[in-house]
Amino acid sequence: MKLNTTLKTLLATAITAFALTACDNGNSAQSSSQDSIAQIKQNGVIRIGVFGDKPPFGYVDAEGKNQGFDVEIAKEIANDLLGSPDKVEFVLTEAANRVEYLKSNKVDLILANFTKTPERAEVVDFAAPYMNVALGVVSPKSALITDLKQLEGKTLLVNKGTTADAYFTKNHPEINLLKFDQNTETFDALKDGRGVALAHDNALVWAWAKENPTFDVAIGSVGPTEQIAPAVQKGNQALLDVINKEIAELKSNGKLKAAYEKTLVPVYGDKPELLAQ
Repeated sequence: MKLNTTLKTLLATAITAFALTACDNGNSAQSSSQDSIAQIKQNGVIRIGVFGDKPPFGYVDAEGKNQGFDVEIAKEIANDLLGSPDKVEFVLTEAANRVEYLKSNKVDLILANFTKTPERAEVVDFAAPYMNVALGVVSPKSALITDLKQLEGKTLLVNKGTTADAYFTKNHPEINLLKFDQNTETFDALKDGRGVALAHDNALVWAWAKENPTFDVAIGSVGPTEQIAPAVQKGNQALLDVINKEIAELKSNGKLKAAYEKTLVPVYGDKPELLAQ
């Protein structure tokens, strides 16, 4: 009887300790999330990861200034959160580094044409989407690729860590992939004939082909239509709530459409289906 009483006491103590620990962990996570907002405001700047070589979404112009659709959205977020569109520190990232930059706290937010996927959602938290996207395939007009069957046994150029990389790796093992870190490297490789075609977001390849008239996008939609969204560090609910609210406001007040008309329409023409509702 005495032994049973002792066991019951130990068990009750363990359960209480576990409950307190769980509560503390939950409170710590919430506190850490709130602290991230306080830290951003204390620093007077929000660090946002963007592309430096992916016009018209994110690029550095001849004067060294960040430009593009994602950059316009970033400025609106900085303005609403910190009172000025200039209170943003642009951190240039490559496609393969986007998740790592969030996990290692190099940025507070990623706005680098980031397609939301179930795999990525396991390691980062996505806010509400602001754009729709599918994959496109661009190739030389002299040897135009009009069907994926033409790529069997051939070399297709992609960027590491992109949706194109993941899609063709999983669904088309019969196609040889040659991968690069940066967009400029990948498109230069296409010009050099190191691959018969290049796969990337359809909006990007449409824009590139317009600037390079010896190439064309004969396959404008590959795979399912997906959505592009901002992303924050996993578990940062406070910042996620702020960004969700911001995206909703940009959609309702017309500023998202204004950014689209300023940066995307001149490149693609008016394609409202690109904007997420």
